[in-house]
Amino acid sequence: MNSDLPQAAETVDRGRHPQAVTPWEDEAWRAAALGWIHEVLAVHGLRPAGSPQVRLRPWSVLVRLDVGGTGDRGGDRVWFKANPPASAFEAGLGAALAGWVPEHVLRPLAVDAGRGWSLLPDGGRRFADVLDAGEAGVEAWEEMLRQYAGMQRSLLPYTGKIESLGVPGARTAALPEVFDRLVAENGALTDAERAVLDGLRPRVADWSAELAATGIGDCLDHADLHEAQVFHAPSTSRFTFFDWGDAAVTHPFCSFLVPARRAVERYGPEVLPRLRDAYLDPWTDVGRTLPDLRHALSLAWRLGALGRAWAWGRLFPGAANGTEPAGGAEGARSLLQLADAPPRFIAPGTE
Repeated sequence: MNSDLPQAAETVDRGRHPQAVTPWEDEAWRAAALGWIHEVLAVHGLRPAGSPQVRLRPWSVLVRLDVGGTGDRGGDRVWFKANPPASAFEAGLGAALAGWVPEHVLRPLAVDAGRGWSLLPDGGRRFADVLDAGEAGVEAWEEMLRQYAGMQRSLLPYTGKIESLGVPGARTAALPEVFDRLVAENGALTDAERAVLDGLRPRVADWSAELAATGIGDCLDHADLHEAQVFHAPSTSRFTFFDWGDAAVTHPFCSFLVPARRAVERYGPEVLPRLRDAYLDPWTDVGRTLPDLRHALSLAWRLGALGRAWAWGRLFPGAANGTEPAGGAEGARSLLQLADAPPRFIAPGTE
């Protein structure tokens, strides 16, 4: 390995997971990852300009590295991401999205789909940082959701190809079976909680059948779309979406749950009608009335919890310490949110 590549990290951030095991602890894996980063940088005329800054979580290894070079790329930074096996598809998906919807995503400098590795350019400021600085408000959330929904519509012809990349399939009509599997595999649920979920099972089947009957095709669901997973420059109207490790192929409207909840935390539930209709705007030409679309969104609000529950199982092997599977408690909480009725601002005709 070239000697000008930094061999040790200045900082390693483990957040709230100091005991989680990741591949970074394996010296051979770490050397291979750093070597691959260096090889990719060299291809792009870049060189490391400092020690890596490492962020370790049970669901990813993220390395920020300042780089130097010539031309427009000089003085920049890049980001390396390694996914666990269950979300290793993110590398290949990111490369494919850059070809299909380049205006909405980052274009990787390189991916190693077999190892679940990506090297990405810096995307600028996160939407969360722009909001915290007071440089954007509710209207920016509306535009973000319009652009995201427009991207989903553009991706409808690629749904089969997205699944072929390894993105988990949770087709709308099959969501009851997904529910059954998640409940059966979750070791953190109490007997009382299982009883609640058993009682919900017929309703999950009804909601899924009704949502599938709307005729809107299954598509890519980010499944964790919030303000820290989006880049935004206040001087432009562009939003760039990233971090696809929780994604699934399911009803596209399931994506609305997470950003809507995060916006409510900032502004209160009264913001929901604006966000709801902004998200639905790109879908108004699919042969469904706006009340029909609003009703479909209320069904997806419920079923979107399944995507969150499923994503909690995509952690590095050995990431949990204890008797329960990694992510079990978080997955259980997500499953139990199926019992939560959509806010009155989501259900049609109630605002």
